[in-house]
Amino acid sequence: MAEHHHHDHEDHQHDEHGHDHHHGHHHHSPPKDFNSAFAIGIALNVGIVVMQTVYGLIAHSTALLADAGHNLSDVLSLVVAWGAAGLAKRPATARYTYGLRGSSIIAALFNAVFLLVVLGGIAWEAIRRFAEPVEVHGTIVMTVAAIGIVINGISAWLFASGRKGDINVRGAYLHMLSDAVVSFGVVCAGGLIILTGWTWLDPAVTLIIVGVIVHGTWGLLRDSWGMALAAVPRGIEPDAVRAYLSTLAGVKRIHDLHIWPMSTTETALTCHLVVPDGHPGDGFTMQIAQELRERFKIGHSTIQVELGEDVDCSLADHAA
Repeated sequence: MAEHHHHDHEDHQHDEHGHDHHHGHHHHSPPKDFNSAFAIGIALNVGIVVMQTVYGLIAHSTALLADAGHNLSDVLSLVVAWGAAGLAKRPATARYTYGLRGSSIIAALFNAVFLLVVLGGIAWEAIRRFAEPVEVHGTIVMTVAAIGIVINGISAWLFASGRKGDINVRGAYLHMLSDAVVSFGVVCAGGLIILTGWTWLDPAVTLIIVGVIVHGTWGLLRDSWGMALAAVPRGIEPDAVRAYLSTLAGVKRIHDLHIWPMSTTETALTCHLVVPDGHPGDGFTMQIAQELRERFKIGHSTIQVELGEDVDCSLADHAA
């Protein structure tokens, strides 16, 4: 039995205890640094929270106060996401052999859960206001909410470029974008209250906005929950990966195939390939690692080659 870990750096290729080892994790170009985006986003949102809280109390607007609470949750979420982004860059240690990359997954999950909890509180307050209506100052509501749209729009733009490549940055982006949507709804409510005097529009619009945000946040919760449970990342079809490995020359059987996220941006794979016709050589595993990167965006692969079909591998019964 020969175990092959394929690594792109030639200086790591070595012979150890009579087995050929090639460590196969590909280092992508470093993720874009969003430190400035996090810092600016946090500062802007702290300002929004103070402004909306003060004027929400003055205007007796539940929608403005709810929006302030939503923005306060964003401040905390951005702090958590920023911290996770920094932890993900920490080097590996003897105990944390992947470093702290997984902290980005925890942060994304926390952000999704926390946002849904805050939205629940907002919805409850809006429902309560139907039974206890108060006079709402529509002009103040519209002005403050309009400022919120601009600031949250800028904040969302800061994270827009990283929303597809990193679920953690996507969480921050969704928070900012959802706040801009909330503020837009509040502007609409303020305008209608001025025109009609219907104070119930304030909580009604709030409930509509909560529904929109919950719908948009559900995907983040689903994806981050799956990552936390080491599910195959969305966008990678495990059957397609297995089919590719099965077609490799000399491969008779595959077992113990696992694909999981190391972080919100990196994916790892391990599997055993039974190749009874003789050892295929180092080029075999190097080629597999390259194909996995190019076809499936799996950057860290570990392939174990077993040379006999009758090898009693203890993991053979754990095939996925």
